[in-house]
Amino acid sequence: MKNKIIDGIKGFIIGDALGVPFEFKARDKFVCTGMTGYGTYNMPPGTWSDDTSMMLATIAAMIKSGGKFSPLFTMMEFEKWYIQGEYTPYGKAFDIGNTTRQAINRFNLTNDINGCGGTQESDNGNGALMRMLPIALLPVPVKHKMSIARKAAALTHAHSISLSACEMFVAVVDNLLKGETVDNAIFNAWYMERYSILEPLRYIGRLERSQIKSSGYVIDTFEAALWCLQANDSFKGCVLSAVNLGGDTDTIAAITGGLAGIVYGIQDEAVEWWERIARREFIEKIVQDWLNILKIG
Repeated sequence: MKNKIIDGIKGFIIGDALGVPFEFKARDKFVCTGMTGYGTYNMPPGTWSDDTSMMLATIAAMIKSGGKFSPLFTMMEFEKWYIQGEYTPYGKAFDIGNTTRQAINRFNLTNDINGCGGTQESDNGNGALMRMLPIALLPVPVKHKMSIARKAAALTHAHSISLSACEMFVAVVDNLLKGETVDNAIFNAWYMERYSILEPLRYIGRLERSQIKSSGYVIDTFEAALWCLQANDSFKGCVLSAVNLGGDTDTIAAITGGLAGIVYGIQDEAVEWWERIARREFIEKIVQDWLNILKIG
């Protein structure tokens, strides 16, 4: 279990870094074959974005609250990331979604965790989904994790679509940790609550690549990640497939990488990719401190 957790987190960060140079680029106008750099943000190879930053901030908040999820501590760590540059590869946040930024600004003005998350249908970007992995990895019953996911998502993305997507993501991860096949993990996660908005995820593996959208809309992102997981049989294949969909490449590849890391582990070329990740030792310490508090050894 410890190895699956670590490989899931590493896979997430590798996917993020693979996707950063290609964010917003159109599908089939480029080809990603490995860890590269520069591109969209002119950052060196191994640079990770807000996806990893917010995941690390979520973990750091749990460390400070004794291993439990604390909405207040979480928003405080998000504030440190956005305003002070904590949990970034080079001391400054360079990528943040509008809904997330607005939520942090509201919290900064009021210090109130209630009501800072966006509730409009337009507030359904993937900024909550991209930081659900640590919650999905907690050693508690899945229903409890799904409840935490709703609270965590609502800090920035409080619309029901985002809440449902985050709940189902947590259930998918829990099923994969238990060793279920990818198909069963997805279907059983959906079946728990039978989310109408997420019903197409049940048969996502039947779709062709041309039918998969790769936008920042939370449902598109979730569908793309699950499709990449089902369409490939290796970690490398999953994450490169995700990046090469184009669009919101860092987030889609990060979420895909987290899932694929649990299923396939980090091996072969992916080990070399991990060694090129910025502030690798910093990340490894945070993760180990978190595992120690959770008593996962």
